[in-house]
Amino acid sequence: MINPEVLVFGLLGFLGLVSVVATYLAITEKNLVRAILFSAIQSTVYAFIYYLLMAPDIVLVYVPVAVGLYPAVILFLIHKTEKEERD
Repeated sequence: MINPEVLVFGLLGFLGLVSVVATYLAITEKNLVRAILFSAIQSTVYAFIYYLLMAPDIVLVYVPVAVGLYPAVILFLIHKTEKEERD
């Protein structure tokens, strides 16, 4: 039987790795809409990490702002400009 603490720490490590990859993809992506999608994925992973660290009050505030409001505002601003970043 697996110790629950080991399972939580392993999951935290995996989620941390996923967030680093999503952040890297968001920074290097030329298509701005995809970059926002990667940023939202990273924010969702952080919300799971906060939940695993037993901080539900932070999750309740972080999810609507970082996963919902922030990408929506940035997508609205991108809609007013160009879809891809120029060199």
